[in-house]
Amino acid sequence: MNKKALTIIFVTVFIDLLGFGVLIPVLPTFASKVIKISDFQIGIVVATFSFMQFLFNPVLGRLSDKIGRKPVILASLLTTATSYVIFAFTRSFGMLLLSRGLAGIGGSNIGVAQAYIADVTTREERSGGMGIIGAAFGLGFVFGPLLGGILSEYGYSAIGFTSAAFSFTALTFAVFALPESRKKAVGKIKFTLSDFKLIEFKFLKEITKTPFVAFLMALFFIIVFSVANIYGTFALLGYKVYHFTDRQNGYLFGVMGFVSAVIQLFALKKLSLKFGERTLLLVGTLFMGFGLALLPYGGGFYGVALISALLTLGTALLQPVVLSLISKYSPSDIQGGILGVNQSVSALARVLGPLWGGWAFEYWGYEYPFLTGAFFTFVSFLLVFFILTNSRLEKNEEKF
Repeated sequence: MNKKALTIIFVTVFIDLLGFGVLIPVLPTFASKVIKISDFQIGIVVATFSFMQFLFNPVLGRLSDKIGRKPVILASLLTTATSYVIFAFTRSFGMLLLSRGLAGIGGSNIGVAQAYIADVTTREERSGGMGIIGAAFGLGFVFGPLLGGILSEYGYSAIGFTSAAFSFTALTFAVFALPESRKKAVGKIKFTLSDFKLIEFKFLKEITKTPFVAFLMALFFIIVFSVANIYGTFALLGYKVYHFTDRQNGYLFGVMGFVSAVIQLFALKKLSLKFGERTLLLVGTLFMGFGLALLPYGGGFYGVALISALLTLGTALLQPVVLSLISKYSPSDIQGGILGVNQSVSALARVLGPLWGGWAFEYWGYEYPFLTGAFFTFVSFLLVFFILTNSRLEKNEEKF
């Protein structure tokens, strides 16, 4: 394992996600109070970010296979910073959509970062390596939302400029410190405009050749859709139902980020080695399902905070383990492309989830986005229990 490279990619992603974390807990309330749009329109805003990721994740993944990970990461960081500057001046629904669309393009670098980690780790180290990305998310959601809640008291423009500053800092750090992880590939593979195709059937064909990878990607889609139902509605639940302030919403996101960071940075690798990946998936789906089901009935700030921690414990176990399995059983020469396709599939789940969540929140009632997520999470539990057996894991490991 290249510990130096992992440390640098962790710092780069963390600084960038710190800016992301600053904005996320206040975005729905900003849209509701300042732009004065409906709950469903807020779902559209959240979905726009993910829709752009759906389009650009496979493109950036394939591009990084061709020209290297570093230049793609640098370009995406610049795009993200630009989106935050636009947000600082946003006073209309159209500008908000533009800002979140550009942020989605920039945020399509997560698949590239995952491929970077796959480049510098062995298959046995992959779960812990993928946990690096989860830990960066977690820490970004510890300090970012706390800062965002505080900055909201000085105006929402301050949040946009602060987020932009973090992304520019990550860009500067990456320019000077981030080494290229695919030096052998850079310059040896001809790059053509055809590589910008949104759908690359070669990778879809490769996925169909490995049904186990296809199953894992479907499982990841269901898990992400389940939690994406609350991406736009969690802050609205606090604002409209529990009457939390932006600062209190920031604290809740901070609690969730802290739990995620602790699990994925310090415990995930040990838990994976001790209990196995299947057990972690079973436990994770149970925690996540019960957390989603209970959130609308938290009663107050401390109740919601406790339930949020339970929910995050589940997601912290689930996502990096599934990503590790997908990477482990994918052909090494096209990992970037397959991980990019998987990120695109998960981005589609993050499009559909907020659209349904916002619509259900406005027209059915505030409980329904959370109950929908809980239902599909328990579906994931059944799929893992009956299909993802230990013998099947061993069989596929021998295959590759």
